[in-house]
Amino acid sequence: MNSTTTFSSFRSLLVVSLLTIVSCQKQVSQNQQTTESEFATSVSKSPTPANPPFNLEVILRGNGGRFGHVKFRQDNDVDRIVNLGVWVRDLAPNHEYKLQRAVDAANVVDGNCTSTAWLTLGLGSTAQSIFTDENGIGNQDLWRSLSAFPSGSSFDIHFQVIDAVSSAVVLISDCYKFTIR
Repeated sequence: MNSTTTFSSFRSLLVVSLLTIVSCQKQVSQNQQTTESEFATSVSKSPTPANPPFNLEVILRGNGGRFGHVKFRQDNDVDRIVNLGVWVRDLAPNHEYKLQRAVDAANVVDGNCTSTAWLTLGLGSTAQSIFTDENGIGNQDLWRSLSAFPSGSSFDIHFQVIDAVSSAVVLISDCYKFTIR
């Protein structure tokens, strides 16, 4: 075999390889579009659309720059669990606190929280404290089942953090609206 034949064979092999790669990339791209299209269709047919306020970023404030945050997340699951990632700062060091919530009547959503029926939150129905470190910072992952309420129920809700010893309110939130998935 001479060098011209070898070069020609190499060039042909290179062209075939490039065409195969381009063809595979096109097929993968078409598959991704189909998958994205199927996903969009399944979401649009979902019985629980994504636009009600299912998830919240709750801000809690107190005197002297005290601050807290609750990351309120509802997964789209049959158990209807809400996860509550709680973070507080500038509270008394090495101290115990509790997160509470109060909700107004179901489906009477006017943005004006009037309920004072405070429920201490925790791990399911078991209350769980939030402990601060030596710098007055604390965090705790909590959760609660919302399965007692039908999907689509809406509520006005507000939160507070209380001192576990004295029950004094140290942080409080504004009123939020949310809907159960």
